[in-house]
Amino acid sequence: MTAETAPPPRRPSRLLPSLLLLLTVFGPVSMDLYLPALPALTAELGAVTSVAQLTVTACLIGLASGQLIAGALSDRFGRRGILLIGIAAYVVTSVLCAISPSVEVLILARLMQGIAGGVGIVIATAAGRDVYSGAPLIRFYGRLTVVGGFAAVVGPLLGGALTAVTDWRGLFLFLAVIGVAILVITVLLFDETLPAAERRGGGFGEALQSYRTLLRDRSFLGAVLNQGFLYAALFAYLAGSTFVLQDVYGLTPLGYAAAFGLNSAGHMVFGYLAGRAAERWSIAGTLAVGVAVTAVGAAGLLLAGLAPMPLWVVIVALFAVSSGVAVTAPPATTVALSDHPQTAGAASALLGMMRFGFGAVAAPLVGVAGALSILPLGLTTLGAVLLAAASCLLFVRRRNLATSSTAGDRPTSVASAR
Repeated sequence: MTAETAPPPRRPSRLLPSLLLLLTVFGPVSMDLYLPALPALTAELGAVTSVAQLTVTACLIGLASGQLIAGALSDRFGRRGILLIGIAAYVVTSVLCAISPSVEVLILARLMQGIAGGVGIVIATAAGRDVYSGAPLIRFYGRLTVVGGFAAVVGPLLGGALTAVTDWRGLFLFLAVIGVAILVITVLLFDETLPAAERRGGGFGEALQSYRTLLRDRSFLGAVLNQGFLYAALFAYLAGSTFVLQDVYGLTPLGYAAAFGLNSAGHMVFGYLAGRAAERWSIAGTLAVGVAVTAVGAAGLLLAGLAPMPLWVVIVALFAVSSGVAVTAPPATTVALSDHPQTAGAASALLGMMRFGFGAVAAPLVGVAGALSILPLGLTTLGAVLLAAASCLLFVRRRNLATSSTAGDRPTSVASAR
C-alpha cells in the first residue's frame, strides 16, 4: 500500500499527543541528568576521562540499537506491548546503573539502559506517524524537538541540584523513579495506535526487507544521514562540554548545569520555530538554515581549540550547535517518515539509530586529548556538520522537499514528486 492509497490517519485521543511527547524524555534525561556528576563519577571509580565517557557512548549505542529492534517489532506486534516492556526494562536497568561497583559494570548497565530507553523514543515517533500526516505531522515533530530540549534543560539543572544532596548513584535511582511514573501513566493512557489489520506480518526476514527498502529511498537515506552526522556533533557536545566548562573554565556542577540549560533552552525554542517554519515556509530552507547555524557553532569551537577564548565565546558556540541541530530535526524527520506510513516503526528506528549510533562514535573522540583540550571537540563537531551538509546535497532532492512542504493537511508523499 502506497502513501497515496493509505487510509487517512486516525484521529488521536485528546491525551495521546501529550503522552507521546512525554515518552521522548527517555533519551535526553538518561543522557543529561548525571552529566554534572560525571567528573565526580570518574574520580570515585578511578577511571580516566576517556573511559568514563564510554558511559555516555554505551548509552548512545543502546539508544540506537534499542530503537532498531523496537521499531521493527512494533510494526509487527503493535506499539503498546513493546512500549510497556521497554519502560519496565528501563526501570530495572536504571537500578543496575545505581549499584554498579566499577566503571566496567556501569558501562554495561548503561548499554542496557540505553536499549530500554530507545523503545520510548521510537514508539513516540512511529505512533505520531500513525495518527498524523501533512502539516499536523510537521507540527508534531516540532513539538517532539521542543520536549527533547525541555528534558535537556531539566535534566542537567535537576542533576546539578541533586548533586548537593546525593551522589551519582542517587541520580540513577531518580531515573528509575521517573521510569516507574511513566510506566504507570502509559498503562493508564496509551491506547494502541496501530490496529492489527495494519501490522506487517513475517519474521526477521520481513523486518530486514523493510530496512532494505527504506535505505534504497534516496530522500529517506539523505534525511537520516543528515541527522546522523548532526547528532554526532550534538552528542560530541554533550560528552565534551561537561569537561570543557568545568575543567577548562572552572565552572561548578551547578554553574555547568545553568550554562547547559541555557543552550538547551535554545534547542527547545528553535526546535519549535523550525516546526512552524517548515510547515509555513519551506522544509528545504529550514533544513539548510539549521545546518548553517550548526556550522557556525562548530567553527567557534574549533577556534576556541586553536587559541584561548573567553568563556562567552564557547557558550555562544555551544548554543549555536544545539540550536542548529534542533532547527534541522522537524524538517528532516518529516522527510524521513512522511512517505512510509506502513513501516513507520522501521523508519523511525533507522532514523533514531543513525542519530544515536553516529553520536556514539563521536562522543569518545572529544576526550582523546584529555579533559583540558577543546580542540578535539571543535574538530569533531565541524567535521560532522560538513558531512551532514554533504548528505543533503547528495541525497535529498529539492523537488521532493518542496512538494512535502506544500502538502498541507493532505497525506504527505515525497515519492509522488519523483
